[in-house]
Amino acid sequence: MSTEQNGAPGAAENETEVFDVSTVDSSEVIVGEGFDPELDGVTDEERLRAMRSNLDGFDLEDDDMVLVNEDGEFLGFAEPAAEALPVVAIVGRPNVGKSALVNRILGRREAVVEDLPGVTRDRVSYPAEWTGKRFTLVDTGGWEPDAKGLDASVALQAEVAIELCDAVMFVVDSRVGPTATDERVVQLLRRTNKPVFLVANKVDDMVQEPEAAQLWSLGLGEPHAVSALHGRGVADLLDKVIASLPDESAVAQPKLAGPRRVALLGRPNVGKSSLLNKAAGEERAVVSDIAGTTRDPVDEQVELAGRVWTFVDTAGIRRRVHLQKGADFYATLRTAAALEKAEVAVVLIDVTQEISDQDLRIIDLVLESGRALVLAFNKWDMLDDDRRRYLEREIEQDLSHVDWAPRVNISARTGRHLEKLVPALETALESWDTRIPTAKFNAFIAELVQEHPHPLRGGKQPKILFGTQVQNRPPTFVLFTSGFLDPGYRRFIQRRLRETYNFEGSPIVLNMRIREKRQRV
Repeated sequence: MSTEQNGAPGAAENETEVFDVSTVDSSEVIVGEGFDPELDGVTDEERLRAMRSNLDGFDLEDDDMVLVNEDGEFLGFAEPAAEALPVVAIVGRPNVGKSALVNRILGRREAVVEDLPGVTRDRVSYPAEWTGKRFTLVDTGGWEPDAKGLDASVALQAEVAIELCDAVMFVVDSRVGPTATDERVVQLLRRTNKPVFLVANKVDDMVQEPEAAQLWSLGLGEPHAVSALHGRGVADLLDKVIASLPDESAVAQPKLAGPRRVALLGRPNVGKSSLLNKAAGEERAVVSDIAGTTRDPVDEQVELAGRVWTFVDTAGIRRRVHLQKGADFYATLRTAAALEKAEVAVVLIDVTQEISDQDLRIIDLVLESGRALVLAFNKWDMLDDDRRRYLEREIEQDLSHVDWAPRVNISARTGRHLEKLVPALETALESWDTRIPTAKFNAFIAELVQEHPHPLRGGKQPKILFGTQVQNRPPTFVLFTSGFLDPGYRRFIQRRLRETYNFEGSPIVLNMRIREKRQRV
């Protein structure tokens, strides 16, 4: 019976067992019948045919034959088309149900919802669709006039969202009625000259509908009575909103073709939002000394060194997901989802503090996702000589398993060395995209096994029959073997792959398919 073992991204690189190639007798090489390692002038294609012939006497499955016959399955990502969709902004004072309305429109729990004011702090965009019409939905933080500190930043985000949209949903709590803050928001909305829909939320049944009538006093026309929690009246509201939207947004910046997606990850308050703001040249994300200010992933297209990137600012990942409650729990899940949609992750590490288990867990999350990796050591301008010596020792001890990741020393607050992120990102993405032809990969394997064959285990020596790259993003290889390869030997293959093909900044996935000899009848 055939068996198969697949390795997780980065898993083999994290094991502690060490394989010492110096103990191997090179005379024990086994590369398969029909291949003479001493033959001069052999081509990659000839080596490929020789390696392929090793499989003739083994039981193969249907999906094995696809890889063997077609030189490996090559998978790529389709780039999104450039399109300027109309934008609908949802605004209102804190805790009136804006995020609940967003979730109702999207049909899934996307925006953070909690029965506390001020949970949403940034303006966050979501792709949405209603009756075949696609648009962008923007959730904003609660708007408060004359706010100070963090609340002032939130209010500014809401004002920017109003300016950069094609229609506005102004959400009011029907149970509370119009407040002085609501009237101040109305003054702001009247200056926009855009379609404004007054949404009377929390009208859960017909008995409560008369409460919405008092909102006529705001002077924005008929209140649309809805219940974001139960969905009552939302469909009728969306029909009217969609009818007011243009075919193409008058304010949305068209997405440039193919910007690479960069996820900014790190502990809470490590400087992710500061980096995004400095790169974007504006106060795009709310920044505060309070840890955990960002809870929703925020996308922003920025230009660095003449290239456009899509930066995703994510919530800081706390110690243990299962110990988190409410908004922080869902924010962590969305951070992982943002990483899945990204191509490369920039993990920010605060150099003024010790490298912690949280930092290592975030790096492991990137390795498990298979995304390219860049390490950004932030707050470098605050580093003194004593801390520098300890930091170098910590990097050598704690980050040895990702010594292949590009490292950049930056200051997100001042923007120092921010431009050095670009070559690091380009190097990591180039490695992540790399495709090695099957002929070259098998020639590499044949030469490697010739120099350093797998050691004998229990009197047997596993043979590598054939290998192919089945995917990039990340580079994923399959080795057909006659037995189990030691973890140390698999790491040795990965290390030599990095040295030979310069895989800098990308994890390498190395899977085994253990196949048995075909029984002769």
